[in-house]
Amino acid sequence: MADVPLTIRVQAEPFDVAAETERLTAGRTDIGAVVTFTGLCRAEEGRLSALELEHYPGMAEAEIERTAHEALARWPLFGVTAIHRHGVIRPGEPIVLVITTSSHRVAAFEAAEFLMDFLKTRAPFWKKEVALDGTKGGWVDAREVDDAAAAKWGA
Repeated sequence: MADVPLTIRVQAEPFDVAAETERLTAGRTDIGAVVTFTGLCRAEEGRLSALELEHYPGMAEAEIERTAHEALARWPLFGVTAIHRHGVIRPGEPIVLVITTSSHRVAAFEAAEFLMDFLKTRAPFWKKEVALDGTKGGWVDAREVDDAAAAKWGA
C-alpha cells in the first residue's frame, strides 16, 4: 500500500480531470480499470447562483486521506486521487473529483463509491447556498440518504 500513488488535495481552483487521470495512469500497463467521478454544483432548479464551500484546513485533508487509506485496505487499488474544492462554486462547475485505478472494474467502482459516500459524511466541509439575487441562504444540512449510503459499508 505504501507504493500506491495517492493524491489528496483541497483547493479553490478548478481541476483538470484528464490531467489528473493521466497523472495517475502514466506509464502503467497493469491498470485495467479507471473510474472517475466528478461532482458538479447544481443550480437547484434555477434558484442558486453559487455554493460557498468552507472547510477545516488540515482536518479536511487528513480525513480524506484516512478514508483513502481505508479504500486501499479494502480493495486492490493501483492509485487514488481525491480532490475537493472550497470557495465560491457556480452551477456547472466541478466540486469534487475521485479517481480510482485497479486491474478490474469492480474494485475501482466500489472504491470510488466508498470514497464518495464518506466524503459526503465524514469530511469537514460546509456548504452555504447563494440565491440568484445574491442573498445568502442557510447552511446545507446533512442528508439522511448520504448517511444511509455510508452505513452500507459498515465502517
